[in-house]
Amino acid sequence: MNESQLHEQKLQQISQNLESLNGIKDVDILLENILSRAREIVNADAGSIYEYISQDNLLKIRYSQNDTLQKRLARGEKLPYTSFSFRPTTETIAGYCFLSKKAINIPDCYNLSEYVDEQNQDTRPYSFGSQSDEKTGYHTKSMLTIPLRMSDGRMLGVLQMINAQNALGQVIPFDQSTEFYIQQFASKIGQIYENAFRTKQWIERIVKTAGLRDPRETGAHVERVASFSVEIYDRYASNKGIPDQERERFRDRLKLAAKCHDVGKVGVPDKILKKEGKLDEIERAIMKGHTCIGAQIFTPSEDEWDIMARDVCLHHHDRYDGGDTGYPGNFDFMNYEPETQMPMHMEQALKGEEIPLAARIVSLADVYDALRHRRVYKAPWTLEDTLNEIQSQAGKQFDPELVEAFMQIKDRLEVINEAIS
Repeated sequence: MNESQLHEQKLQQISQNLESLNGIKDVDILLENILSRAREIVNADAGSIYEYISQDNLLKIRYSQNDTLQKRLARGEKLPYTSFSFRPTTETIAGYCFLSKKAINIPDCYNLSEYVDEQNQDTRPYSFGSQSDEKTGYHTKSMLTIPLRMSDGRMLGVLQMINAQNALGQVIPFDQSTEFYIQQFASKIGQIYENAFRTKQWIERIVKTAGLRDPRETGAHVERVASFSVEIYDRYASNKGIPDQERERFRDRLKLAAKCHDVGKVGVPDKILKKEGKLDEIERAIMKGHTCIGAQIFTPSEDEWDIMARDVCLHHHDRYDGGDTGYPGNFDFMNYEPETQMPMHMEQALKGEEIPLAARIVSLADVYDALRHRRVYKAPWTLEDTLNEIQSQAGKQFDPELVEAFMQIKDRLEVINEAIS
């Protein structure tokens, strides 16, 4: 294959990757996939993506990937969850890239004194932080850092590629053609991101509306439940051998649907939502109606995401064993009238895999979060008590395969729990 054919092949690869990104609705899932596709284009062993949080003037690392470190882990395991933010300054490579809005291509991070920035020969104030390498035993050598912009020119963040590899897997510098291709890819990201960001804003407004009614439905709670749900699904999917393409589509829809699990509470009276202490039997029967109200909000269902959001709203309180405390089962949710009582006992319960998978996942994630955090009627449970309770409900309240996946990643979930507050 000659140079011209290789060039056309690379441009086609970029086009295909952009097309696959264009269908992703959730911002977090999108950022993770932008990083994966960028690394694929330049054959980078590792990388990170930073998002700019304009209201706080912070660069926040959203995702990091590292094939070398990942290969050291057992199947289904992930690299440790990391989340940190910093103000962009010229002292860091990512900060300098963000502020200058220029790409930085470094052949050897440990020999910056030998590297001359051709665009800024006398101004290279940044340094390489080797703390991560020292902690993990990894060796960062070549690094390509590029700014990410919105279509209107505003800064989205920074994309950082680490350790370009040749066909033999040897680490090489990022050459000029590689830099050209990643720039071509990055130039189209802005509009794709904005489309996902508008979806995020719409979801956040719905969730905020519910949160104004229910003091327990904080933004942090919603984010935690959504993050827990994706992590549980990822491990479950790995355990089950679910194909990557199916997994990616499901987790994108799941992240958004999980955020909406309790939006139906907008139709529950304040005297019930904001009551101090436990609800009586009649109040509980009215509260149960939030599942039907949530499902009504997402009906008619226009696409796969609407369907999943509807299913999550409706069925995240159904029990895996079909037990009587679960609800609403096969109740006709479209005929439910807000502020009325749901039946005390279900005539036709759902059980097992009759309950949609997304709803079974969110059920587990929601209970984990509820137990670990303070509510108006209870103190937070200890981690040990929470894990014991969840294990005791395997095959009863929860899908036992999901509980198995949950227990396999319990440490990771607890890190996320502490990070999102």
